Amino acid sequence: MVNLLPAQLVLSASSLFVNAPSDSISSVSLERWKELHRQVGGRLYLGAPFASPCFANASLGVSDPACSVVQHGYVDELTRSNAFGAFINTQWETCQATGAQCLLDYTNPSNLEHVLQTKCELGSVSNYYIDVRDPEDVRAAFNFSKSTNATLVIKNTGHDYMGRSSAPNSISLWTHNLKNMSYIPTFVPEGCTDVSPAVTVGAGVQWGEAYAFAESQNITLVGGVCVIYLKGGGHSILSNTMGLGVDRVLQFKIVTPDGHYRTVNKCQHRDLFFALRGGGGGTFGVVLESTILASPQVTLQVVVVSFSLNPVLTERLWTILVDNGIKWANDGWGGLANSRTAIYITPTLSKDDAASSMTPLIQFGQELVDTQVEGAQLRVIAFPSFGTFFNFLVNSEVAAVGSSLALASRLIPRNLFANSISRSTLVSALTAANKMSPSLIILITPPSSFPGDGMTSVTDAWRTSIFHITVVNQWNWNATKADKKRQYTLASSAIDQLRKITPDAAYVNEADVYEPNHEMSFWGKHYARLLRIKRKYDPEHLLDCWHCVGSNPKSSRFACYL
Repeated sequence: MVNLLPAQLVLSASSLFVNAPSDSISSVSLERWKELHRQVGGRLYLGAPFASPCFANASLGVSDPACSVVQHGYVDELTRSNAFGAFINTQWETCQATGAQCLLDYTNPSNLEHVLQTKCELGSVSNYYIDVRDPEDVRAAFNFSKSTNATLVIKNTGHDYMGRSSAPNSISLWTHNLKNMSYIPTFVPEGCTDVSPAVTVGAGVQWGEAYAFAESQNITLVGGVCVIYLKGGGHSILSNTMGLGVDRVLQFKIVTPDGHYRTVNKCQHRDLFFALRGGGGGTFGVVLESTILASPQVTLQVVVVSFSLNPVLTERLWTILVDNGIKWANDGWGGLANSRTAIYITPTLSKDDAASSMTPLIQFGQELVDTQVEGAQLRVIAFPSFGTFFNFLVNSEVAAVGSSLALASRLIPRNLFANSISRSTLVSALTAANKMSPSLIILITPPSSFPGDGMTSVTDAWRTSIFHITVVNQWNWNATKADKKRQYTLASSAIDQLRKITPDAAYVNEADVYEPNHEMSFWGKHYARLLRIKRKYDPEHLLDCWHCVGSNPKSSRFACYL
């Protein structure tokens, strides 16, 4: 791990980087840190920015081997997820409000010319972190926070578009190394009697690891590409027919801020089970493991159409997707698309039925190939399992890593696909949004064919939507504060093209950082109940995060937001 610092260093100084002399972290005595260090088995470490090895000896002209590791892994997701001080999107390593940061140029990490002219500052990376391995670590952190007023944050892989896993002047609970996985063919939630095949995963298990495990067990797990993001929803290209991630959670094990280690399911702590199935992470407690429903292995029929960027063809492609949105949702298709690619999959149709259902898209792709459109490809293929398809997907469509970005999203309801006028309006709105934010993605991931069990707290709009749209605007390490604000504004203005024609509904984990009316957009009618549950299990408000249930916008932990 690139910046896992030795324990003795923790005991020799109150902090390596001090953000402010009066903050609660720097005012804690060395004796208190020593005691916490002892309570967590020596796994208390100093936080440091991922790129700090490249700054440490730059003025001396000394080459640091650790810097080479950082440079080679700067835009690699696994390298970043394995380093505490790294985040998938780098603005959350910085203090955007003050400019305090320690970044490399993600477009050319080997170029260190700017390192001599800039300081390496902690930004929003936590001053200290605990490498969490058991419930006692979390209890110790909660007790420490109560007695010192230290700000706590929860960090896993750092795949966090909203900045909820970092904060200035804080101590972090790093759950990334909780990697246990087990398959239980006859799992019974504690206190219940029903039996289901299930997989129990530690909080640090990432989907790539989970899919490989599922392959070895000949089962299917439903999820995304990165960390197992369950508490806020968890959408997948299989979600249309197999549900959101939260639909498939059978049990959580969590340490709540009162220090209790609770087993949470539909038979006990039902209110907390409801909250954790959609209410968002980082605010109700620290989840250490989850048990999720396993399904039999499925054969997937897949259609892929792609071409080089061409605005005329993009509009034709999106028109086909919108015109067939309801039919394909009813036929069980999920997928994703952007301005030059569409990938659709179904676990429910035979080869012939799938080809018949997808005729409009297949014919479009064949036309592109026949007329030798630049970059045109059409693939109609089958995969024997989701794991094999996942490997294909991550090799062809990878999210931005190592850069800073502004993201915004919208759920697109079924009624916009109902007639020619509304469909035309939708395509026009998508086109307008894409002009402002060229990285628009159409995610065909809502559970439109999966009603759920009534025990999830995601906005009900998920169940009545067909598309989940995201837009992204990026900037580099040396962007000014004004540049960053401009990109956030552009992303929000792009998604405004869809806000105008949709109800307030967005995905809590992939929303505009400054989402208006976020309580309604993220949770709809469920927010009031979620707030009561938050206050029940965290009456002292030890946990907080940006635009989470019960968040306090005046908290100093949010001082680095723009």
